Amino acid sequence: MIADLLNADWFKSTRSGASKDCVEVAFLDDGQIGVRDSKNPTGPALVFTPVEWDAFTAGIADGESKRP
Repeated sequence: MIADLLNADWFKSTRSGASKDCVEVAFLDDGQIGVRDSKNPTGPALVFTPVEWDAFTAGIADGESKRP
């Protein structure tokens, strides 16, 4: 299934600064979650299921993405 990103309502974290080096997220109508690079809004986007998104954000919160 291909996610419909055409009318997605993209947003950045309230902690994002004025720079355009941010990740944008959109909660899609079908329950999936889109993620894209704010510097390239017409470029590719990742699409997560709710279960995948929960695992991803839990991993971030737990520090799993930190480099050794």
